[in-house]
Amino acid sequence: MDTGITLNPERRAAMVESGAWNDLLITDYLDQAVANSPDRAAIVGYQVTGDTRTALTYRELNTTVTRMAAGLAGLGIGKGDVVACQLPNWWQTTALHLACMRIGAILNPLMPIFRERELRFMLGHGEARLLVVPKVFRNFDYEAMVDGIRPELPRLETVLVIGGEGERSFERRLLETPWEEQTDTEALFAERKPGPDEVIQILYTSGTTGEPKGVMHSSNTLFSNVRPYADRLHLTADDKVLMASPVAHQTGFLYGIMMPIYLGTTAILQDIWDADFVCKVIAAEQTAFTMASTPFLADLVKTAPKHQGDLDSLRIFVSAGAPIPSAVVEQASKTLKAKIVSAWGMTENGAVTMTCPEDPAERASQSDGKALPYMELRITDFKGNELPAGEEGNLLVRGASLFLGYLKRPELYGVDDDGWFSTGDLARMDKDGYIRITGRTKDVVIRGGENIPVVEVENLLYKFPGIADVALVGCPDERLGERLCAYVTLDENATDLTLDELKSYLTKQQLSKSYLPEYLEVIEAMPRTASGKIQKFKLREQAKEVRLEPAKRA
Repeated sequence: MDTGITLNPERRAAMVESGAWNDLLITDYLDQAVANSPDRAAIVGYQVTGDTRTALTYRELNTTVTRMAAGLAGLGIGKGDVVACQLPNWWQTTALHLACMRIGAILNPLMPIFRERELRFMLGHGEARLLVVPKVFRNFDYEAMVDGIRPELPRLETVLVIGGEGERSFERRLLETPWEEQTDTEALFAERKPGPDEVIQILYTSGTTGEPKGVMHSSNTLFSNVRPYADRLHLTADDKVLMASPVAHQTGFLYGIMMPIYLGTTAILQDIWDADFVCKVIAAEQTAFTMASTPFLADLVKTAPKHQGDLDSLRIFVSAGAPIPSAVVEQASKTLKAKIVSAWGMTENGAVTMTCPEDPAERASQSDGKALPYMELRITDFKGNELPAGEEGNLLVRGASLFLGYLKRPELYGVDDDGWFSTGDLARMDKDGYIRITGRTKDVVIRGGENIPVVEVENLLYKFPGIADVALVGCPDERLGERLCAYVTLDENATDLTLDELKSYLTKQQLSKSYLPEYLEVIEAMPRTASGKIQKFKLREQAKEVRLEPAKRA
């Protein structure tokens, strides 16, 4: 695929000179780990359903990756081709990324919660040539779903199914066939090795336009985030990493796939969030670090008292995706030995800001941290003028981990001539450089760390018979951060509308369950500006008073 990326030579020169970009690939770090600690566990994977544990040493992982890489090439995957995967936190995702890197392919991880609507767009837009899915996960048949949309995806040549049968079997096609005996892998990998500034990852993020954007990253942009992140937290090869956040999110990908291999340590992957199960895993594996959204931390804090001593190895818990309630931090200090660290970031940058383990405990609930090395922040007014400390304004970032662009949508890149990227978030910065996210200019609701594409859902609801106007906003939720509220007006022919009817309609539109509204209020008229625009800030104020039933655990 031609990604259309032309790297600014001035940016590259500045990043190399600063030490931010070191031109190393994840396969270089894998080679180092194999050389230094071949028998150390590289990945330990836990599948909660069935309570199974799978472990691979660095030597075993490398051997598996070599076979898989040769197999992908044997299946016709060329340099620059997109390989998509819609997988839970299974070891196969890590191996697939490494295999793609060996032959210069681009990995496109897709969230397991996506359904036909999202996949139809993302696989088509990204021109994926190969897709890897589980046969069944959480009682959902992924193979059947893909079969239903396959005729609409002419570029998708191959589908491999983990736990599948016949020619579609991932195990049979990539793991059991000795591809490495049929080709000179050393020559193949040397020929296909990607450059450090080539696109290696495409992740789709929900935006305000109603259509997902494909964020493109290189090895240099990703590792310029991973390295200072690990340094700030003082992580070493002796610190095992637990990742229960989805590896199809930038959080899970950067710090559950890339960072453990960079450190030469063990990644512990858990495929379904369950706080009691996490406690069992931490005790068994003696993990030192994890990162997850705020609801995960709240769950762990509530569960910890039942697991006295089991969590003592956990040294760092980084929480992001929503502000951490001070009560949670206070309770964590009583029930966990781990230091709670807050962070803020985006798919486009990875973690941009983070508190320090040395900071006072209350800092994690009062701020979202300060910029990581190689990143800069600015707070400006709507005219672009920089604001003094303490004033709220638009948050801009620039630096080494800034993404390369949006796939096929260069006009949305939004980086000015000086390299500043407008995040769409509102924030204020104190005199020490610590920021606090105070709101969003982007029309996105974040539920449990998952961005809901508000405009896309609104567009679907406008097609519902009887709805005249619709506005979706977030209402605060102690555990999930926000939940989706729908405010609608009805046309003169409609008499009533229920939440169940709304959900049923959206489900039939093949929308992800996570994107469904959880509250509905029919109102007589939308609050509007003089020009006719809906004043969502008034609805957000109204939504603060909404009281919903406690959310079910993810």
